[in-house]
Amino acid sequence: MSSSVQLFRDQKYHELKRQCIQQGQLFEDPEFPASDESLFYQKVPRGKVEWKRPKDLCQDPYLFVNGISSHDLHQGSLGNCWFVAACSCLALRKKLWQQVIPDFQEQEWDPKTPEKYAGIFRFRFWCFGIWTEVVIDDLLPTIDGTLIYCHSNVENEFWSALLEKAYAKLAGSYEALDGGSAADAIVDFTGAVAESIDLVQGKYSETISEQMKLFEDLLKVHKRGGLISCFIASSSGRANEVEAKTGLVTGHAYSVTAIRKVHLGERLTFSFKAEKLFMVRLRNPWGNREWNGAWSDNSEEWKKVSNAERKSLGLTVENDGEFWMTFEDWCKNFTDVDVCRIVNTSYFSIHKTWETKMMHGAWTENSEPLLNRCGGCFDNIETFLQNPQYIFDVKKTEDKVLISLQQEDRRRSKKVGKGDNITIGFEIFKVEDNRSYRLHKLTVQERVATSPYINTRNVFLKKILKQGRYILIPTTYLPGITAKFILRLFTDVPSKLRELTADKPEMTCWSLLCGYPRRITQIKIHSAEGLQEQDGSSGADPYVLIKCENQKVRSSVQHNTTSAIFNTQVIFYRKNIDSPVIVQVWNSNILCDQFLGQALLAASPSDPREQQTLQLRGRGSQEAEEVPGHITVKVFSTDDLVEL
Repeated sequence: MSSSVQLFRDQKYHELKRQCIQQGQLFEDPEFPASDESLFYQKVPRGKVEWKRPKDLCQDPYLFVNGISSHDLHQGSLGNCWFVAACSCLALRKKLWQQVIPDFQEQEWDPKTPEKYAGIFRFRFWCFGIWTEVVIDDLLPTIDGTLIYCHSNVENEFWSALLEKAYAKLAGSYEALDGGSAADAIVDFTGAVAESIDLVQGKYSETISEQMKLFEDLLKVHKRGGLISCFIASSSGRANEVEAKTGLVTGHAYSVTAIRKVHLGERLTFSFKAEKLFMVRLRNPWGNREWNGAWSDNSEEWKKVSNAERKSLGLTVENDGEFWMTFEDWCKNFTDVDVCRIVNTSYFSIHKTWETKMMHGAWTENSEPLLNRCGGCFDNIETFLQNPQYIFDVKKTEDKVLISLQQEDRRRSKKVGKGDNITIGFEIFKVEDNRSYRLHKLTVQERVATSPYINTRNVFLKKILKQGRYILIPTTYLPGITAKFILRLFTDVPSKLRELTADKPEMTCWSLLCGYPRRITQIKIHSAEGLQEQDGSSGADPYVLIKCENQKVRSSVQHNTTSAIFNTQVIFYRKNIDSPVIVQVWNSNILCDQFLGQALLAASPSDPREQQTLQLRGRGSQEAEEVPGHITVKVFSTDDLVEL
């Protein structure tokens, strides 16, 4: 794994540790010094801050005491409940936290060999698509001998405080962690795919069917190792982190630590009469302040649950910040949920395996329209297609695709007032089956999906797409904004996702000998009607074959019909403009396909661009004899190779 990990600030953990041990010194990090610049850029802590090592705070410090748990963490005076909630989620998954805290046993304090301790630690974060190792010293900020930021509920356990310091180093300072999204931290911990769901807009508290669908989806995510957090957005003008009558805190992130179907009543040997309750367990990063409604720790409702069920749920009645709610109450009280899926790409899994493709890209500005790559969203019709364009194929009849667009973390720019996320999103168009150059004008292409446009670091979309070729266009909401992004696409079969960079065919020495395209023709075959019945059946199995010079594009087969909808799109760069484009209709057959008829298209720029219906004819010229059936087509031609 080490070969695929980049080093933050090029600091080599083992080398630095060896040097410290040889010199008999504890590590002091020059890249993130124990000084005010590492603490804040604006908000000065209340009190005199002293940087102390764990050995100065307790007798026997450890990274972990009795393992790692979501109960270990308590938020300090920093407004980073989102980070602490993400850590609580991370602590639930051993496989995931061991990626973030590599070789944790080697990093642990060993009282038997104190001379091997060098005051240096390392953590790994998934930064913009690459695992990045961050080295820190163990000097932690305190006031009056007490840790002021994230800490454990056990005095001598320090994994959470050290992890927070490494994350603060990555962000530029502790204050840069003030305010954020738990989903961002979870993605940084795991490389997960984050989806933000607005529970209010989705009306999940009102529509029971949607509520149940969401429960099953979250249950599946949780069972497959995903991480979930949620929060209650504060109303406009109201302060964050205010406790409501329900005991819940507004503007505050919670981690979801369990999702269960709880059985009420007794299960009988041969029958099942127990009622099922849909439940969710949450944890407040403060380690206290719990929900006080139905199914809270001391509520009467728990008397309906058998002792065995309570034991399996791990029910505690302490004010430890963890509590249960019904899913219905959760939907009514919380406004937003961040779902972080650990997308399975392993072929050795019992669960669905996804094919994944990741692309690094950027929105860049250029005064030349063909070179500009920051055209803004679809509303900016003149510049929209100047954005980066990515092409991919759906090979199956239909396929579920997951798309994640992530912008670069801007947290390090907070101290200069530029740390806010920009509003981003993307559009997906079904395009010509043989397109391989950038799209310059929207004509016959079908707009099939639009992501939300939001100022979050990650934008996610789940969509079922039909077989064909698609262009995905990631954009900023406003034109002229420059930024970097990564695009991830997950499909059932390989999608061949790639960026389109060329506007038209390249002019080469070979072009001088063989000719260079003079015209571009775009055709959409909408349908074929009135076809001749085949094999004595009541229909046919037609498909369309479009020929232009030495190129052929074939549509999918439509079964058992004499009136087929194709919606097949093709594009040709033509050298011989006097040669017609031939559209043929064939009947698919096991032994030998049958020719049903054709139409010849001159496809001249002066031809009408409206949809037209053409009579099918036999092989030969435009005047060949008519055969049963006709096709409905739309044709665009131009001699400007960058018009379409």
